Parts: sequence; C-alpha cells; structure tokens
Amino acid sequence: MSTHLQREIDTIKRELLSLGGLVEEALWKAVQAFNERDEDLAREVVETDRTIDRLEVQMEEECLKVLALHQPVAQDLRLLVAVLKINNDLERIGDLAVNIARRARFLASHPQVEAPFDLQGMARKAQAMLHGSLDAVVNMDTAKAREICAADEEIDAIHRQTYSLVRDEIRNHPEQVDALTQILSTSHHLERIGDLVTNIAEDVIYMAEGHIVRHQPRG
Repeated sequence: MSTHLQREIDTIKRELLSLGGLVEEALWKAVQAFNERDEDLAREVVETDRTIDRLEVQMEEECLKVLALHQPVAQDLRLLVAVLKINNDLERIGDLAVNIARRARFLASHPQVEAPFDLQGMARKAQAMLHGSLDAVVNMDTAKAREICAADEEIDAIHRQTYSLVRDEIRNHPEQVDALTQILSTSHHLERIGDLVTNIAEDVIYMAEGHIVRHQPRG
C-alpha cells in the first residue's frame, strides 16, 4: 500500500469514528429524553441530525474518491466497501434517534402511562450494542462483532413482548391509545437500531475475514 493511500484510509477511519461518536451521543440523549420526558434534550437530538447527515455525505465522498484514485484491492478494498455501508447505517441510526426524540416530545405533553414495558432495558441493550460495534470497528474484533450479532435476538424478543403488552393496554385503556402508540413506535425504532448495529458488526467480520455473514444462521 502506498503511503498516500494509507494516509487517506487512516483519515477515513478517524472520520468514521467521529461520526459514530456523534450517533452514539444522539442515541443516548434520545433515550434520556424519552425516560425523563425532557423536551429540551429531545430538541438537541433533532438539531444534531443535520451535522450527522453532513458528515455521512462527506464520508461517502471521501471513500468514493479513494476508490477512484487509488483503485485499492484485497483488504483495503473490503475496508472501504464496509466503511461505505457502516457510514450509511450510522446515519440511519441517527435518524431513528431523532424519531425516538420526537416520540419523547409527544409523551412529555401527555399524562404518564403506567405499564410494564421494559423499554429502558431495551434501550440499554441497544446502546451497549452500538458502543460495542464501534469498539469492534476500531479493533477489528470479530469475536466482539459476533457477540453483538447474537445480542440482537434479545432486543427482538423485548420488542415482541412490548407489542403484546401495548395491544393489551390499548384494549384495557383505549383513552391512552395515542401515548401507547408512541411507546410501541419507540420500541420499533429501538428494534431497528439493533438490526442496523448488527449490520455494522457483520461488516466488521467482512473487513477482517473477507466473509459475508449476512442471512446466515447464528449459533
């Protein structure tokens, strides 16, 4: 690899981690806003999304420029292809954090719904998965990446449980249907974040090993 190409790739890695840090912070704030019914914190998440979008476009342009100018092969090519995909998934996680923040703003203006939902546990798992996936990217840690892929099943299970609980609560308390719908929507957004983080973990495995593990049975 030429010195110039190595420098370009190192810059792209740093920019990807910077984007990942912003997305991780946005998700943390969105979850806090939801838990604490904090409209100001929710507003911060929405405002930060413009920066995340800008960095995502910038990252894509940088990757395409390196691909065109240097025509990398083998591991360098896999890395750039994976970064393009991870970049897109991080931006989508940022969008979902915004959606959660908007749900938080809605719920802040409505009476508290008392129901046995484990959204906080679900959110903690999603946050831990995202943090772990970024660590796996930094360290090219395929063992960690595989742990994250397995953890997604826990989030899926909580979402299914939340769906059933919300359905029952709507039957028992139809006057709370608007708030309950927002809670179910938040659960769905967290479930989607789990899926996107799993994509990132799978791309780490691809970068390190050259194996495409999407759609393969886990176990």
